[in-house]
Amino acid sequence: MELKVDRLTKQYKNKIAVDRISITLKKGVYGLLGANGAGKTTWMRMLCGILTPTSGTISYDGIDVNTEEYRELLGYLPQDFGYYPNFTGWDFLMYMASLKGLDRKAAEQKIAELLELVSLSDIAKKKIKTYSGGMKQRLGIAQALLNDPKIMILDEPTAGLDPKERVRFRNLIEELGKDNIIILSTHIVSDVDKIADTILVMKEGQLIFRGKREEIEGDLEEFYLRGMEE
Repeated sequence: MELKVDRLTKQYKNKIAVDRISITLKKGVYGLLGANGAGKTTWMRMLCGILTPTSGTISYDGIDVNTEEYRELLGYLPQDFGYYPNFTGWDFLMYMASLKGLDRKAAEQKIAELLELVSLSDIAKKKIKTYSGGMKQRLGIAQALLNDPKIMILDEPTAGLDPKERVRFRNLIEELGKDNIIILSTHIVSDVDKIADTILVMKEGQLIFRGKREEIEGDLEEFYLRGMEE
């Protein structure tokens, strides 16, 4: 299980948003830190095949990012996830399951499991417009898990979650990271600190640090802020 990124670059006119990133990711949770404008979202969108790189390649066990086979392995939760406010939670997940190619019976079973997992079973038949921010975020997490992805890319997934929900979410991601590749981008350093096997720090389009959490002495937030100041 390898997600291989080779000299990945994205340039917009005079700005280089992602600058020749090369890295090989294996199963585990990768905590991605960086200030606004560091290039995190651009990099993750390229890993999802949503953005085309200016140069460089992305593959998973030899499967190119631009193939349907790669997309079937992917679960993605963007920072600003689009919802249909008049759909119920259940209808929305059924709709997303159809887009991901699940047959109806398999989809119904999977959705029931996921709604239980993210504690939304009791409001599954209510319209999304009645959901709180945290409930919508949990629904987004559920849709990212619909196809049992091998690669999960999560952009600010704990935004809007209360402390209890964040703990539940961290436990879920920690468990999923045992058998999958998970990239978790967040401004909440404590979430990364508790569950990430590997820390990635991005600045000005480059990965300025990659290493195991145990390689960093002391407080992670202090380490991260020092890196931003240098």
